[in-house]
Amino acid sequence: MKKLVLSLLLWLGACAVAPPEGVTPIAGFDLNRYLGHWYEIARLDHSFERGLSNVSATYSLREDGGVRVLNRGYDDRAGAWKDAEGRAYFTGEPTVGSLKVSFFGPFYGGYHIVALDRANYSWVMVSGPSREYLWILARTRQLPPPVLDELLKQAKALGFATDQLIWVKQDRDDA
Repeated sequence: MKKLVLSLLLWLGACAVAPPEGVTPIAGFDLNRYLGHWYEIARLDHSFERGLSNVSATYSLREDGGVRVLNRGYDDRAGAWKDAEGRAYFTGEPTVGSLKVSFFGPFYGGYHIVALDRANYSWVMVSGPSREYLWILARTRQLPPPVLDELLKQAKALGFATDQLIWVKQDRDDA
């Protein structure tokens, strides 16, 4: 029985799609403007990207109305690119930047846009289902210091451990 309960709790934890308490996804989101290629500027550490540099994400529409997610990063130790393909779906209205993303079968995690360059869709800050997950992405390989400073200030105010961010090396073409 203990194994069953533990398995159920792990499964439910793997399916957390709501944003962390006190973190609100943006409204007025436009998926069509968001689609395309993004470079990972910074992230909090987690096992599925550990050791990767030159990480990027490419978003495109799926035939079923969802979003195809292609994450790519360079494994410096192995000297090779690693790809992970997933799918994402809105958890509510498509004008709210809150999606659930899956790379592993039926298991979904939250993907919540908490800050966005609304004028140009040139940078974004994304939270996962807890404050252990945070990404800063941009259309270019680096962001101007004033933009980064503002995003870090926002992330810190939301309770993210900004002092633990990993600054992603972006020095290779992802071909």
